[in-house]
Amino acid sequence: MKLTRERRKQPIRRSVTSAIELYLGDLEGHKVHDLYHVVMNEVEPAILGVVMEYVEGNQTQAAEMLGISRGTLRKKLNQYEIETGNSD
Repeated sequence: MKLTRERRKQPIRRSVTSAIELYLGDLEGHKVHDLYHVVMNEVEPAILGVVMEYVEGNQTQAAEMLGISRGTLRKKLNQYEIETGNSD
């Protein structure tokens, strides 16, 4: 996966902040509960999917890159029903 120089300059935190601000702005007065879990249920599968694609399905490399155990990675891939096409 290739990233343009411009995209790499934008910190992840700024992207997340912008997305959450947009989400809250779109609520139009509706109350939100459990925002932490809402965000994590969107962000975590996105991270897992991108990393698994980047390492071409290699779970060992993905776990190392993410800083989690391979067992935890497998559990999360199953939890979010992310297909890897490769067990290692």
